[in-house]
Amino acid sequence: MGCSMSRLAKAAISVLILALLFMPAAMAAAAASFDATRSQRLPLPRGYLRGPESVAFDGEGHGPYSGVSDGRVLKWNGDKIGWTTYAYGPDYSSEACTASRLRPETVTESRCGRPLGLQFHHKSGSLYITDAYKGLMRVWHAGGEATVLVNQVDGAPLRFTNGVDVDQITPANSMNYQRSQHEMVTRTGDSTGRLMKYDPRTNDVTTLQSGITYPNGVSISHDRTHLVVASTGPCKLLRHWIKGPEAGKTEPFADLSGYPDNVRQDRRGGYWVALHREKNELPFEFGSHLLAVRVGPNGKVVEEMRGPKSVRPTEIMERGNGKYYMGSVELPYVGVVTHK
Repeated sequence: MGCSMSRLAKAAISVLILALLFMPAAMAAAAASFDATRSQRLPLPRGYLRGPESVAFDGEGHGPYSGVSDGRVLKWNGDKIGWTTYAYGPDYSSEACTASRLRPETVTESRCGRPLGLQFHHKSGSLYITDAYKGLMRVWHAGGEATVLVNQVDGAPLRFTNGVDVDQITPANSMNYQRSQHEMVTRTGDSTGRLMKYDPRTNDVTTLQSGITYPNGVSISHDRTHLVVASTGPCKLLRHWIKGPEAGKTEPFADLSGYPDNVRQDRRGGYWVALHREKNELPFEFGSHLLAVRVGPNGKVVEEMRGPKSVRPTEIMERGNGKYYMGSVELPYVGVVTHK
């Protein structure tokens, strides 16, 4: 499909896999804040599609691309064309995988897949996909049917693959629960999470860290010395060192005031962390709440994004010109927030 494994080997990338198996008042007060209530919407095609959890852009800046509830990855082609199908997993069928009021996606997704994390390897043009049910997948630059690369490690299936990043590519999953049981992962304090590395040159998988509580997103640091991992239930970020004298060590990185989902590099040396909801949030649908926080390279929260409670983001992707692309597993659109 235009890229051989030898070309990929020359790129010398490695793939990391995460397997799942309060911010102090003074810090909050010091953080800058902006309102994301007024945002542009890139609506998904009509029907019962929803849940563009993660957004990605290819090496030429085209996109966004996002995975949706019927198992496909879609590409945004501008207002005139809108979304088109870019990729899908094995066993995908447009007829069998179309959700409806009588057959919701929770019934179809175990067969059709549920792509959650997306990230391009820009040099090869290949897209890595973490599918909640199928595992780590890859599709070459032309799109089409994706190939499953990893769906089990040491004989144990990956039941809830979730997030991905390149240079290192890191999905999250639970050894005990599937995506449809994600609330149980939080309620039970499930700690079967594992951080793993996949090498695309050899197809080898290495476990880097086990016993992680609900790992839900990851980002490699700007200097490529460590990974920042979101631990959802405890409302924390962890730092796992991959280079230097602390290599192999996992340590606390930041305490958060909400439940973190995906983590993405910002453009200033830190990270944007989407918050699905705040800790101790009252069950009202009116008013505003934290959508995301920007965490600096030292682990301190330096900026907040606020918006309506009806929006529960799963990823914030910062682009140029003050634009932030917002994914959500619940909404029927990708949001675009402008803030300069």
